[in-house]
Amino acid sequence: MAFYKKQKLRGKWYPRSSTAGVMDTDDVAKRIASMSTVSPGDTYAVLLSLGPVLRELMSFGYSVKLKGVGTFYLTGGAAGQGVDTPDEVSGEQFTELRVRFIPEYHRNSLNRVLERTLVPEHVEWKEMKDTAEK
Repeated sequence: MAFYKKQKLRGKWYPRSSTAGVMDTDDVAKRIASMSTVSPGDTYAVLLSLGPVLRELMSFGYSVKLKGVGTFYLTGGAAGQGVDTPDEVSGEQFTELRVRFIPEYHRNSLNRVLERTLVPEHVEWKEMKDTAEK
């Protein structure tokens, strides 16, 4: 189930996606542990290590593909930092660094995307009422 709130933009009403709340590392560790033979504590420790490991691998120039999740990689932005000749181009022109993510997907023999691992096949949208309205 996914949630939305009503939002007015330029005189028209639209649904704006919203979340029911935040599930933190403890919650994720407990859910993973309940699906495996690993303890919640061990799962928590692995999850805490994931960020630093991803950062390190990407800093070495690798993209990181996690089966069932997707691929993480770095991109740099150099907007407004152009130079006149190819010889002048350097890494010093980058002004921003971003982590990008592509959810895992599977294609059929016709090269059409069949499944995106993190995207549910069907989502039921429900309106999220403000607490003041209850």
